[in-house]
Amino acid sequence: MTDMENTPVSQESLWYVDNYIVLLDYYDRTISRIAARCVRMGNIAIEEYKFYPYILDVLEEICDTGNYIIEHQELYPYVERKIAGGIEALQKNLSLYQQELTNNQSPDMLRADPNEGKKINEVMSNFDKAVDPTVGAGMNIDDLMSKLMAENSVTPDDDFIDTKKNDEQNKKGD
Repeated sequence: MTDMENTPVSQESLWYVDNYIVLLDYYDRTISRIAARCVRMGNIAIEEYKFYPYILDVLEEICDTGNYIIEHQELYPYVERKIAGGIEALQKNLSLYQQELTNNQSPDMLRADPNEGKKINEVMSNFDKAVDPTVGAGMNIDDLMSKLMAENSVTPDDDFIDTKKNDEQNKKGD
């Protein structure tokens, strides 16, 4: 017997293993039921279903419970007995569930992580702003035209029609 098998495990800790298994089954059944309901509602995407955030809540609970199990090695022998494929399968599936949760988190869920703002800023600051097509968004029209003319090596003296003068002449002629 290994040391892990000799480590005493509390009933509360064992609950996490059982709860993880129950949550996986519940999640699978819920996804199946909601997918069928989405088909009956006109084949809408599951993400458009009005209770979709509940699915993410269950997914988050699965991830939290799985992480608890991973952090408590004394539970590994029980995982080996209760989950097909043992701890490796749990880690693989947990990774998939965490990826699914990350890919579908709402802005509210992102704000729950105090470091998420920093992570977003780091990602956004790594873009080359020299080629950013949105630079200039929110500029007034004169600044925007000056920017575009500079980018295209056009000077205001080129053979452009002064639309303001043209508009004034058209008004006088009416």
